Amino acid sequence: MKTWKKIGIGVGVALLIGGVAWYTIHKLNQGVVMVQTGRVLRQDLTSLVTASGEIRPKNYTNVLGEGIGKITDIVVKEGDHVKKGDVLLHLENIQPGADVQAQIAGISASESGMKAAAAAYDSAVATLAQRQSDLDKAKLDWQRGEESYKEQLISKQDYDTSKAAYNSAVAAVTASQAQVDQARATRDQARSNLDQGQAVLKHTQDVLRKTTYTAPIDGIVSYIAVRVGENVVPGIQGTAGSSILTISDMSVVTTEVKVDETDITSIRDGQPADVTIDAVPGTVFKGRVTEVGQLAILRTSGQAAMTAETANTQEARDFKVVITLDAPPDSLRPGLSATAKIQTAQKQNVLTIPIQAIAERSQKELDEAKNGTGSSVTLAASNSEGAGRDKVDIQGVFVVRGNKSQFVPVKTGISGVTDIEIDGGLQEGDQIVIGSYKALRTLRPGSKIKIDNSVPKPTESSS
Repeated sequence: MKTWKKIGIGVGVALLIGGVAWYTIHKLNQGVVMVQTGRVLRQDLTSLVTASGEIRPKNYTNVLGEGIGKITDIVVKEGDHVKKGDVLLHLENIQPGADVQAQIAGISASESGMKAAAAAYDSAVATLAQRQSDLDKAKLDWQRGEESYKEQLISKQDYDTSKAAYNSAVAAVTASQAQVDQARATRDQARSNLDQGQAVLKHTQDVLRKTTYTAPIDGIVSYIAVRVGENVVPGIQGTAGSSILTISDMSVVTTEVKVDETDITSIRDGQPADVTIDAVPGTVFKGRVTEVGQLAILRTSGQAAMTAETANTQEARDFKVVITLDAPPDSLRPGLSATAKIQTAQKQNVLTIPIQAIAERSQKELDEAKNGTGSSVTLAASNSEGAGRDKVDIQGVFVVRGNKSQFVPVKTGISGVTDIEIDGGLQEGDQIVIGSYKALRTLRPGSKIKIDNSVPKPTESSS
């Protein structure tokens, strides 16, 4: 036999053997799902809620304009430490100062008028007392004269004289009483004028006071919104020139974060938290939750979700949570970006599995797998009889049993960053399916599996 024929026969035999081997391997691997596995571990587990926000002082105040005026001097600068009552800035005060001086002079005149009116009143009262005394004497003289006239001891002329003197004394008392009433009214008017002047003085002094701004609290000047020469206007939120500066009391520093509505029910006062600040890398600050917001806030607009304008908005919602730092450094400033990890629960020595190992299957799929009628992929729920049963999802984990996957229903507890607590159904050391995502999504109970826990090679970037 020629050589080329022998070579051809050899190649044909090799191809036949390779084809048979490939077919055999293909039949053996048909329906086999490639999976990654892990182990059920017993360990300590901490449940965390992560949220971002910013550093804020517990106490701060925005100094707003109290009157209209031009800024003539700013005494402080950003970063300065101030005490309550320290001067912050001055406004132009020529007119308010002149008004105060004029009013003080007016009050001095009113006080002099008050003294004069009081002296006139005292004089009228004294005159009235004198006239009353004269009246009493005239009355006695007239009564004695009347008795003497009846006994014909005096003449009719003397009697008439005593009666006239009495009537004159009565008229004098009446006139003196009128003078007293007039003096009292003048005195009361002078007192009213003085009170009015003093009230106006308080007003003008208040206007003058508002040209000098002082610190309402202890703290640092964290923001100055105005410059010398600008006009200040009465404080109205959002109006230019109404907000002058901000003073922050950094003795108690907090982190204000926004927690997603799905996590807010697990947040409680007093829970510990670890806070990291972008401006201080590599440092973790300890703190505790001191305030949990009760009203949802729309994520994009920042408006309260219960207002008439936002009642029907389907936008994502957050809740404000305040964390007070235990030992904040002096270098912290309001507004620094921060991230908080709040410990909502902690358990020790519990069974845990990776979170991604949790899968859900319908009761129909489990029944089909048990009866051996299921396929190797996930089936959609039908609308025929039993559709309601098909929609009931059961949470569980795929456990490796030989070369097949067994779906074991489980109950979960608290979840950490990567692991979740398992309450029953599994044993420590059980081998479970943890990936890939596609495999877990399509894997069915009883399917043949092949384990590949090799680390994926990094993809080389094209030059």
